[in-house]
Amino acid sequence: MEDEPDPLASDDRYLLQERYLELTRELLPQAAHSGAWRVREDHCFMRIALDHACGGCWYDHLDRRLRAYKQLSTAKLRVAVDTGERMLIEGEDTVALLNRQSLRWRAQRQAQQ
Repeated sequence: MEDEPDPLASDDRYLLQERYLELTRELLPQAAHSGAWRVREDHCFMRIALDHACGGCWYDHLDRRLRAYKQLSTAKLRVAVDTGERMLIEGEDTVALLNRQSLRWRAQRQAQQ
């Protein structure tokens, strides 16, 4: 696959992984449900963050059989976390914008197959 993980995981990397999971599994779904956002499920937030970290449909860049966030380089993991933070801070309008881009990448992928 295109994106090799760092050979030695640092404490920083583990903190980034924990924050990614906290954002996508807990904080964003909680914010979505309390704010009645259209995007609400944890796997949707994961898809959006991973697609933006990869610059396209994440499973074109990573092995779908393995946990995607563990395969990301530290730099791309940081992008995924930053995307999650942005969605949490900026709210539904930003989530909708980032979701539309993610879905466009996936539609393009489908059209090419």
